Formats: sequence, structure tokens, C-alpha cells
Amino acid sequence: MGEKSEQKKKYILDKARTVFSEKGYKNVTMKDIVDACDISRGGLYLYFSSTEELFLAVLSDDVTTDDDEAIGAALSGEASAGDMLALFLKEQKKEILRKKNNLTVATYEYFSVHKVSAKDNPLKNQFDTAVRIVEKLIENGVQTGEFYCENPLGCARNLMYVVEGLKISSKTIGISEDAIDRELMYVLEGLVPDDEGA
Repeated sequence: MGEKSEQKKKYILDKARTVFSEKGYKNVTMKDIVDACDISRGGLYLYFSSTEELFLAVLSDDVTTDDDEAIGAALSGEASAGDMLALFLKEQKKEILRKKNNLTVATYEYFSVHKVSAKDNPLKNQFDTAVRIVEKLIENGVQTGEFYCENPLGCARNLMYVVEGLKISSKTIGISEDAIDRELMYVLEGLVPDDEGA
């Protein structure tokens, strides 16, 4: 694909993300995307053949961008493990609280009716990448004495399950910023060594 085609595809993905975040997944039609992009139906079909293909492309685009930046930051070693973990969780919290361009509802609508293999599931890939990042940060913190943890992988998985639960709660039952802070701190408190040493 040429540069102009790539730019057009990126434009369609950006507009589609907004439409999916506003309407969910199941209520979006190709006409909605055509209208949002102000292009012809044929122009849209040059790039995407269905709302499903388009939605998965939007998810994959989000996952790739976020993961590349987060992995680079986590492995840079320029800040302490605690500072990096705090920064990572701050970004997760922003996503939980984000009202505009939030794909949580659309994502859960899609995956509640479409069975996707684990290797093709961008959410699973995003979750697994986040677990690896947190695990690496915890391991680094254990090596420097910032953290105490006998099972960094288990702790990282647990933390990301909490984050995913908070994302769902924010869209279904509502959750305050204080409640998010409290739940994340509860998990993190287990990493801080006590005064007697571990």
C-alpha cells in the first residue's frame, strides 16, 4: 500500500474508532462509517469488507501502538521499577476513566458473540503483553529491593485481572476515581516489603 493509501486507512480507522466508541459494536453499520468518513461506500470497501473486519483493525491498531510504547518504557531502565509501575497504572486508570473514544462496550459486545481463537484475539494479546510488562517491572523491583514478591507472574496476572474488572465496572455499574485508586493500591501494597524484611 502506498503512503496515501496508508493515510486514508489510518483516517478510516480513527473515524471508525469514534463511531464504535459512541454506538458500541452491534449498532454500527458500514453506512455509519461511510458517513463519519465522508467517503463513498466503494471507497470504504477498498479497505474493509465488513464492520467486523474494521472493528478488529481498530482494536489491533490500538493494541500495537499502546504495547510498543509501554514495552519500550518498561524495559528502558531509566526510572525505578516502582515509578514505572506507577506510570503504567496511571495510564491504565486513564483508560478506565476515559469517556470519549472508549471501546470497552463495543469490545465486550463483539467478544460476547464472536468466538475468536486465543492467538487471533487482540484483547488476549494486549492482556498478555500487559502481564509481561508488569511481571518485568516487578522482577526489576525485586532485584533492586523495592518490591518483595515470590511470584511476579502471578502478581502481574492478578493486577491485570483487577484492571480489566475495573474497566467493565466503569461502564456497567460505575466506579469512582477513589475506588479505582483504592483497588489498585490494595494490590500494590502486597509488593512493598515490610520493615522486618522479607
